[in-house]
Amino acid sequence: MFRKMRRAHQQMTDVQVEEILKNADYGTLSVIGDGGYPYCVPLNFVYYNGKIYFHCAKAGHKVDAIKENSKACFNIVSEQKVIEEKYTTYYKSVTAFGNARIVDNEKLKIEAVTALAKKYVSFGDEEIKKEIDAALKALCIIEFDIEHVTGKEYKPQK
Repeated sequence: MFRKMRRAHQQMTDVQVEEILKNADYGTLSVIGDGGYPYCVPLNFVYYNGKIYFHCAKAGHKVDAIKENSKACFNIVSEQKVIEEKYTTYYKSVTAFGNARIVDNEKLKIEAVTALAKKYVSFGDEEIKKEIDAALKALCIIEFDIEHVTGKEYKPQK
């Protein structure tokens, strides 16, 4: 069902892909939005237990789209450098295809948002827990279950 990468020599290893999933700051989630139009939105995320998690409000375009159709795509560009004299850009990117769903299980919701917080802030566990407890009722967590993922690196050939 998923296409093979056309330029297979640029395909990254599974280890390289997982490294980007663990360390990149943000990516863009694409869903099927209103009227069948694609809707994409940049998001902070965490790669946790083999899945990608996002946080958001309980209402909005993204949440409505996911409730209507769970199929989604998530893209990360982790490095990029424009090489003016060659009219090109060197980059590393990861694209994941899968299904997104709203997390209903409170234990998983807390685990995911805690992992997300630990990725982005240097506060201690107590401060993180306090913030999560205060925001939990208004918080929506989206779980992205990866069905297929590829990584691509474009750099000069030797």
